[in-house]
Amino acid sequence: MFSFFKEYKGFAIVFAGISLVIVLIIYNTLNVYKPLPIYQPAMVSTELVDSTIQHKKKYHKIADFKLINQNGKTITQNDYKDKIYVADFFFTTCQTICPIMTDHMAQIQKEIMNDNDIMLLSHTVTPDIDTVAQLKRYAEKKGVNDTKWNLVTGDKKQIYRLARKSYLAVKDNGNGDAFDMIHTENFMLIDKKRQIRGFYDGTNPEDIERLLNDIVVLKAEKK
Repeated sequence: MFSFFKEYKGFAIVFAGISLVIVLIIYNTLNVYKPLPIYQPAMVSTELVDSTIQHKKKYHKIADFKLINQNGKTITQNDYKDKIYVADFFFTTCQTICPIMTDHMAQIQKEIMNDNDIMLLSHTVTPDIDTVAQLKRYAEKKGVNDTKWNLVTGDKKQIYRLARKSYLAVKDNGNGDAFDMIHTENFMLIDKKRQIRGFYDGTNPEDIERLLNDIVVLKAEKK
């Protein structure tokens, strides 16, 4: 018996080595790192992209902005410099999708509370109604943490231009005038370079889980 094993010892070692290599190859294939896409206007449904930028295939970034948060503080892109953030568009008097979206944003806030790399940004689409005082009441009601999540109001045309030409978030056209109205369930994941890395249905719990997983993937990217 022992002579049998001794005779085939070399073969067994080689076989074991080959088996280990095969297992490692399979493991690495199944667990290969796949970076998130960098969304450009040309990659997104034309319904969501302003006609002036539908042809754009590279270099798309979120434009500079200057808005006011629930505490009356001026918020600009500098407040999100070197941050990953989730953005959406809502209004405080909405009785349909917005309460669900806000609850899901609160869920995300809970998950990222101790992560200094991640923030949230919610833009009101009815800035004439959603004053600083109104946003503050809403923020307190919804458990918004001022250090993680800004609810912003300001110039309507600027907000609508951001929605349509930066975040690629809405299907309808318009210029942000008095009768223009946007209503979207989309959440957008933005990286530290102000690029769109994901779109999610803010009313769908499964999409929220996907978003949280994508944040982990995005954080793993090499700077």
